Amino acid sequence: MLDIHLIRDDAESLKVSLARRGVGPAEIERIADLDVRHRSQIAKQEALRAQVKALSKEVGEARRSGEERRAAELAEQSRSLGDAERVAAAEVAEIAGEVREALLYLPNVASEDAPDGSGPQDNVEIRRWWPGCDDGSPEPRYAQFQRVPHWEIGDDLGILDMESGAKLSGSMFPLYRGIGARLLRALTSFALDRHRDSYEEIRPPTLVLTETMVSTGHLPKFSDEAYHLERDDLWAIPTAEVPLTSMKRGEILDEASLPLRFAAATECYRREAGAAGRDTRGLLRVHEFEKVELFAYATPEQAGDVHADILTRAEGLVRDLGLHYRVLDLCAGDLGASSARTFDIEVYSPGSDRWLEVSSVSWFRDYQARRANVRYRPSEGGSPRYTHTLNGSALAWARIWAALVETGRRSDGTVELPDCLRPYLGGDSIISKP
Repeated sequence: MLDIHLIRDDAESLKVSLARRGVGPAEIERIADLDVRHRSQIAKQEALRAQVKALSKEVGEARRSGEERRAAELAEQSRSLGDAERVAAAEVAEIAGEVREALLYLPNVASEDAPDGSGPQDNVEIRRWWPGCDDGSPEPRYAQFQRVPHWEIGDDLGILDMESGAKLSGSMFPLYRGIGARLLRALTSFALDRHRDSYEEIRPPTLVLTETMVSTGHLPKFSDEAYHLERDDLWAIPTAEVPLTSMKRGEILDEASLPLRFAAATECYRREAGAAGRDTRGLLRVHEFEKVELFAYATPEQAGDVHADILTRAEGLVRDLGLHYRVLDLCAGDLGASSARTFDIEVYSPGSDRWLEVSSVSWFRDYQARRANVRYRPSEGGSPRYTHTLNGSALAWARIWAALVETGRRSDGTVELPDCLRPYLGGDSIISKP
């Protein structure tokens, strides 16, 4: 969440910054008013507490002097003020809850470097790559046999069974078969091996507490997008970013230990409630998918290099897989609520003739760390400071799977997979009918 001092000290500048995110000035003013009420009520509570303390001292002095009647009167005043102090304390807690709730819904301030804009149409493409791009080859032209959508290829080769998935769990839950399932496992192993030089592999739980979801900003604002197990009050994670962000929740880290980098492969679950009726064919939009996530805690000074490293790693994987892709710099109006700066990687899907997002590489500044209360102790001394958090998919596999089978389809209907996956597929690189 944002630091309340941004509202106290320079609300007008914050209004300008958040206007880029589509937040009107009225919300900032509402929070500012709540904060004034909160601090006023704290002052009232503290004044009452001081009076109670002074009266208690007078009661003791009166009793030591034998003035029992006066002591009784003072004690009655003290009890009355004590009751008022408890009422004031309850009001302080209530208003504090309102302030926190309002801050939890407020988005992060977009980086000054993020482009202006209100939605996806204003995102800026900063580069694209395809096999042969480095040698100056023109953008690829795809053959007609590559223009077959992956759900038809998967059905024909017996490697993707959307019908059985729907029978088991409902629509948008895929079931992979044979080498189609092995391909997912191979992609995960391939990616984790590429990241193990700098990122500690983690296998976190995929069901987490409400507080864990709040720490990343997924709750309370996006509860409709998440799967909730009400009986146990646990949430199915939409991304490994959620548990990784809370690994150090409530801790103070040593600056010398930063950056801390983690890689996690997990299942991810999203209701996609806001996407009803859109992109429901095949793997374009699914409720359950596998993903390798990179995550880091860093100091503000380290954050830029860490952000660039995650993006470079994600791009490197897509290049090794031989997929045509582009990188978008998301505009302020299209950033996720918690993000200050995000780069999206989209691969080209020749079968559906569209670009598919496979990675979002984001820098959150201290927005998430404030929610999770993750700080570090500066090496030069001084008070603990909030860490910055960063994360990126490297990569999300459902759409990568789709792009691979479409791009790799050959004229005879078989699919050729990239050589980098051979070691993880027992030497296989061709998918043909069983």
